[in-house]
Amino acid sequence: MTLHIDADVKFDSKVLTDVAEALEPHATDMFRLRNGHWMAIVELSHVERTEPGPEEDKAPSVKIRVTGIEVAGDEISGGRLRGVMREMYDRRTSGGTLFESDQKSA
Repeated sequence: MTLHIDADVKFDSKVLTDVAEALEPHATDMFRLRNGHWMAIVELSHVERTEPGPEEDKAPSVKIRVTGIEVAGDEISGGRLRGVMREMYDRRTSGGTLFESDQKSA
């Protein structure tokens, strides 16, 4: 059985050089398109965790940082990533459904 901790997730604002370089080709469009959306593959890493004392009225938290990213450069790649995202969502939310046995083998 897995222990579940209801922790808040916070993003570290530090942008690593590799991440900045991967975003650079898309920066102009990201600046220009205020309602734009970009599909990407992202790698996250653990930066720190905060565990409040027993007398504190705070939730535990974990801070994560984007350590790797690749942004889809065209609609074909974006469509493929959306398909993978849908599959991952279906697996994550399939508890008690026909997909449940597939989820256990993944």
